[in-house]
Amino acid sequence: MCAAALEEYCGSVFWNDSYLQTEDPDLPVCMQQTVLVWIPLSFLWLCAPFLLVSLCRRTKVERGHFSKLYLCKQFLVSLLFLTAIAELAVTIGEDYGSQEGNPSTVKNPAVYYVNPILYAVTWILLLLCHEAVRRIEGAIDSTILFLFWLLLFLCNIWPFQSLTRKAVKQEGVIHDVPRFSLFFISFGFQVIELILSAVADVTPEMEELVKKNPEAGAPFLSRITFNWFNSMLIKGHKQTLVQEDLWELKEADKTGSISKIFHSFMRSDVAAARVRLQARLKKKRETDSAKAKEEAFENGFSNGLGAGVSQDVLMMEKKGEKRDEKKKKGKKADYPKSWLYTTIFKSCKIEFLISALFKVVQDLLVFASPLILKAMIAFTQDKSSYAWEGYLYSVTLLVVAILQSLCLQQYFQRCFLLGIQVRTAIMDAVYKKALVMSNDNRKESTVGETMNMISADAQRFHDVTSFIHLLWSCPLQIILSILFLWSEIGPSALIGLAVMILVAPMNVVLTTKARSFQVDNMKFKDKRLKIMNEILNGIKILKLYAWEPSFQTQVEGIREDELKVMRKFAYLSSVSSLIFICTPVLVSVLSFTVYVLLSPENILTPEKAFTSITIFNLLRFPLSMMPMVIAMIVQTEVSKDRLEKFLGGEDLESDLVQHDPSCNSAVSVCDCSFAWERDAEPLLTDVSLDIKPGRLIAVVGAVGSGKSSLISALLGEMHKVKGFVSIQGSLAYVPQQAWIQNATLRDNIMFGSPTEEKRLQEVIDATALRPDLELLPAGDLTEIGEKGINLSGGQKQRISLARAVYSQADIYLLDDPLSAVDSHVGKHIFEKVIGPKGLLKDKTRVLVTHGMSFLPDVDEIVVLLDGVISEVGSYKSLRANKGAFSEFLDTYAKEERKRTYSDSSQASTDLPLVSESEDTHVDSALEDAVTLTLKRENSIRRSKRNGSIRRRKNSSFREPESAGKSKEGERIIEKETMETGQVKYAVYLQYMRAIGWVYSIGAVFFYAAFSGALVGQSFWLSEWTNDAVVYYNRTYPNSLRDTRIAVYGALGFVQALFSFIGTLLLASGSISASRILHSRLLNNILRVPMVFFDTTPLGRVVNRFAKDIYTIDEAIPMSVRSWIQCLLSVLSTLVLIWIATPIFIAITIPLAVIYYIVQRLYLNSSRQLRRLDSVSRSPIYSHFGETVSGLSVIRAYGHQERFLEKNEIILDQNLKSVYPWVASNRWLAIRLEFLGNLVVFFSALLAVINRDTLDSSLVGLSISSALNITQSLNWLVRMNTELETNIVAVERVSEYSETENEAEWVNDNRPPDNWPEEGKLEFDNYMVRYRPGLDLVLHGISCDIGGTEKIGIVGRTGAGKSSLTNCLFRIIESAGGRIVIDGIDIATIGLHDLRRRLTIIPQDPVLFSGSLRMNLDPFDKFSDENIWRVLELSHLTDYVGALPEKLQYEVTEGGENLSVGQRQLLCLARALLRKSRILILDEATAAVDLETDSLIQKTIRKEFAQCTILTIAHRLHSILDSSRVMVLDAGRIVEFDSPSNLFEKRGVFYAMAKDAGITGENVTAL
Repeated sequence: MCAAALEEYCGSVFWNDSYLQTEDPDLPVCMQQTVLVWIPLSFLWLCAPFLLVSLCRRTKVERGHFSKLYLCKQFLVSLLFLTAIAELAVTIGEDYGSQEGNPSTVKNPAVYYVNPILYAVTWILLLLCHEAVRRIEGAIDSTILFLFWLLLFLCNIWPFQSLTRKAVKQEGVIHDVPRFSLFFISFGFQVIELILSAVADVTPEMEELVKKNPEAGAPFLSRITFNWFNSMLIKGHKQTLVQEDLWELKEADKTGSISKIFHSFMRSDVAAARVRLQARLKKKRETDSAKAKEEAFENGFSNGLGAGVSQDVLMMEKKGEKRDEKKKKGKKADYPKSWLYTTIFKSCKIEFLISALFKVVQDLLVFASPLILKAMIAFTQDKSSYAWEGYLYSVTLLVVAILQSLCLQQYFQRCFLLGIQVRTAIMDAVYKKALVMSNDNRKESTVGETMNMISADAQRFHDVTSFIHLLWSCPLQIILSILFLWSEIGPSALIGLAVMILVAPMNVVLTTKARSFQVDNMKFKDKRLKIMNEILNGIKILKLYAWEPSFQTQVEGIREDELKVMRKFAYLSSVSSLIFICTPVLVSVLSFTVYVLLSPENILTPEKAFTSITIFNLLRFPLSMMPMVIAMIVQTEVSKDRLEKFLGGEDLESDLVQHDPSCNSAVSVCDCSFAWERDAEPLLTDVSLDIKPGRLIAVVGAVGSGKSSLISALLGEMHKVKGFVSIQGSLAYVPQQAWIQNATLRDNIMFGSPTEEKRLQEVIDATALRPDLELLPAGDLTEIGEKGINLSGGQKQRISLARAVYSQADIYLLDDPLSAVDSHVGKHIFEKVIGPKGLLKDKTRVLVTHGMSFLPDVDEIVVLLDGVISEVGSYKSLRANKGAFSEFLDTYAKEERKRTYSDSSQASTDLPLVSESEDTHVDSALEDAVTLTLKRENSIRRSKRNGSIRRRKNSSFREPESAGKSKEGERIIEKETMETGQVKYAVYLQYMRAIGWVYSIGAVFFYAAFSGALVGQSFWLSEWTNDAVVYYNRTYPNSLRDTRIAVYGALGFVQALFSFIGTLLLASGSISASRILHSRLLNNILRVPMVFFDTTPLGRVVNRFAKDIYTIDEAIPMSVRSWIQCLLSVLSTLVLIWIATPIFIAITIPLAVIYYIVQRLYLNSSRQLRRLDSVSRSPIYSHFGETVSGLSVIRAYGHQERFLEKNEIILDQNLKSVYPWVASNRWLAIRLEFLGNLVVFFSALLAVINRDTLDSSLVGLSISSALNITQSLNWLVRMNTELETNIVAVERVSEYSETENEAEWVNDNRPPDNWPEEGKLEFDNYMVRYRPGLDLVLHGISCDIGGTEKIGIVGRTGAGKSSLTNCLFRIIESAGGRIVIDGIDIATIGLHDLRRRLTIIPQDPVLFSGSLRMNLDPFDKFSDENIWRVLELSHLTDYVGALPEKLQYEVTEGGENLSVGQRQLLCLARALLRKSRILILDEATAAVDLETDSLIQKTIRKEFAQCTILTIAHRLHSILDSSRVMVLDAGRIVEFDSPSNLFEKRGVFYAMAKDAGITGENVTAL
């Protein structure tokens, strides 16, 4: 019916099969005039409204100019409009025009009128569409219009070829010249329009933007093929990419835009969740009270009234207990839940749905290939079919494959960008929340946990978002596969599926087992790294005691355990890879076997076999991905809960502090109580304060009386239980523990305020920073490390104060800023800054202090006692009151006197090199250090210093001249070498050597054999399917059938076996490589000279043992295995195609060249982008850590917004390298898939060309193999990149395995066993420098020291005291001269021979984790009696005897579970155990209280009476009883005589003693 109407409409036949049953088929003219015209036009008419919307908007169009491209397009469309009118005119002319007097009787059919009109209307519509596109902001082309022109071009190809063929056949005689000419003219215009629509129309306003980000100027074709990315790859190929080369982000991709959208949804969703939470709690309360009533009623009823009272009491108690328990349990659950997923979905729903659409299309297209393959095989079997069918199938195969690739890559691109956006939104949200977090919430989550949220949890969401569509896509693919398989081989398909489903639980079991191995492995790794960390932290002690071998054995023991677990894990992986490889083999063997055995009619034909195999291959992906995605979602659930709890928590109350303008006080506190948390007891009670503007108020009190809490309360950081606080004006805050940013010193002071040079210089002078700046290499532009690592405590505190002063606030809250600086500096700062004549004299100042000397100068003193203000008044009035204040003053004065006596000898100049006196306070500012008793203060400060002392001693206590240089040196050190360019082949060889040639070659051989078996099996299948042709209409012999099945199965089994053996060999080899590389590294690191550790940050060395060894252990073996498998898979596919169609070899060569170029272009840039990503990620974490640690400061100054902006900038910097990396992967995938598609196309095309000589089974074989190659090509490049990235670890490890070593531990020249007998020391013109190129530290020291002499060595910081002891142990080697001990030059013997015969009690008592016994005698050389004897002498018997484990008591890392005094005594015990003739004391007593000090001195005098003792003194008292004193200055001996003689000389020693308050009488008395 329909066809008849169309035929009338066209005036010709609409459809007839005969058109196709010919060598040169064609479509009927009627079909060309209707269907092929309507398709493109209806597409445009349906989509045009989306474009025309912009014409209806009444927005003012910025684009005033018309581009040349726009004018060309409009001109061409106008011409097309004219051709349509002309065509209509021709028809009207023919029908109604006069034809030589007689008008024609046969009119043209309707189509000749309708089509020109349709076209004319369409061209008018197009003119409007072009204008609409021009008006859309930021539009450079239109996808809709490009697709329209493409459709039009494709549909017009039919009439084009029909007309051309007709013209050629009729030898140039054309019947309808006007229409023929008009068609070709308009077709020409359409082709030009198609080309123009593929070009971007970039306006001058956009040119700048396109330069910054080429994606903004990429037209449709460039967007879908990622061509816009070419320029970045070419640049990355020519030179190493750096951060500056990366493009600007598009506005929508910036953190600001992403988080704005996310926050708008998050606010409403969290509010809704809170409402739900309240409802839940209300319901819970109601049910609880109902239950309680019920219980009470029942109990009352059952027990009668007699025991009423007591029963009630009991009931209440029980209920109270229950309620408390419930409270504890319920506390966990009380936060707004189930809102994060919805927020994320709402934020990115459009992208989410578009990516889902692409995925659906791709999933459906995937199944088109097997169908075309089936048709193709049928075509080659049926020799009577026309050749054009084959060509049509080949082209269709190519088109389907290309469409599939484009959809898949668009889907991936969108999903990965979604993932990145979700990650960014979460990171930004967590940061924002951290800035406004209430204290209750802060207590719940530690800095580490919040750090984990922005690293691990955000990354989990990123991963899940990227793969979330697989949740519905995998089941869809599985269902489709089963349907297609059923249609091919009937119920036998279920057997294959059953195998796949049965394998899944086995995989789960293996994964669980593997996870438990991983947990064990991590335990050993942690243990090994813990010891490594200790070794590196205490490396100096190990060297001084010659203990390296003992620790090396310990580490290697743990490493062996670790390798054992790794070996188990590797074998398990081999089994799981065996299953992975076996599954498809088993599936095909069983399916085909069952199919053939089910019925004698079932004969395996090439169509059935190869179509089924293609579908089985498609099934592998969803079946392997499904469990992975589910596991990911389960892991993300945990992250979701943590994030919801954190982000949904309470914010800090903003109304705690009022700003009431009517109040005339600067600070007014009326009857307030403050607590740190909502439900906690108030810490400050009934506080009332009134501070008038411009006054200086001191707050004093004992430790823990609440001084710092009072400051926090004024800042609004504490929870206000009751009362009213009002503050007038802006705040500046100096915390007790200075908070320093990782920025330049100038930025730290200005803290975001505008630059005013004069004011800045004033502030620097007032806060006594000028001398420090002169010594810093770049003055105030010197970069300060994280947490102010390269500053002393005093410097940090002064910078913190300078920041406050520079900010020009109205009110200053100063929390004990003078505790960390030396007394004379404190005095200077008080005078110039805080005091009545200082820079802040007109400001309101609240000063928490312990400096009693400042109190007479303040306006008012507030005395705090246990959280209550006990007194307020001026200094005089409070002194007269004889209250808490005067008591406080008296106790303080006593301690002050004690301290002055003990610390006075410490050179009290506030050097920028951490001077001793300053360093003592540096890290102990955690408490109000000054008021602690001397004993406790010393303990704390020493244990806190423990960690950082090594670096400080060796970097800061140099001579002042070299300070500048070492600073510059430090700057060079900080930049770790980032590898660039291609990895050298030598590194691969080195790794193969470590694996062992037998393993390497064996593994490659077996993998190759596996591939050979695979090729053999495919050929066998192809032979088997040929039987269908041979035995056509004949009985199929059972014996042949059984042979076919048996050989096919056997080849499958052999494949699995070879693969398994190959994997095992590789696993064993890689474990031996791990062992060799680690032991080389460890061996070398323990033998490098001390100077290496002074110039290399520990983190960098630890990184080699952690990250790089982990890569060698786990990542590289995986990469190597995958790489070999991918390579062989590609090669075996190519071999199959070559055998089927040998001519394909010619096509392989150009494809291989293109492949090589593509992967080289990709590799360099991708590798570098990955590195830039990891480099730009660290600032995100350090900025976050910095912000959290400085929260109160940031809030006090009101700089939250600035920090939020900075966070956005840092995140954007990271995104700049992540976006291009994702795009680079898509760029590669599109190109490789296109190459793969060409392989498929050519294998199909050649099969069509050679169909007369080819078996249909070979065609099936070659095309089904080719369909697999796309994925393998893609993976091969991925694995190549991964292998290159990972193999760098081998390079980094070998870099530290080849570092230059110190002298041999033991050499042929060994000293006698009893050396040194007398302990005589001789320095002969001895010179030394720290490392080549630096100045000398000791300039020609010459002196003789007799046996049993006691020598004291003194000198100011940097005089060379410690260098002298380092030289005795050859920690630093001589640069001239020699040291002779008992006639032997120490430079001629082995280091261990020397170091084992000397003893040192070091300044820092370093202990290692392990037993007490191990800490005293790591080589088990002494008996237990010996050890107990030395413990007795060290006054530790009581302590150790009381421990349950006695000598086996476990010491924790760094000896944290012993007090500092006990650690020092253990070091004394070590020395007593060695009992050598020469003892060096590096003023060990600086770390202990006076009691322990005298114990140590007594023992040393008694036990080491027969030894030569050298004591490096930091306090002069301890060496006044020496035989002689050596005074060093700038590396030279300036005085060397007995103490009394030196006093009489009145030289350097005398001056030092006088500074320390020691007089000649003290010496005489001793």
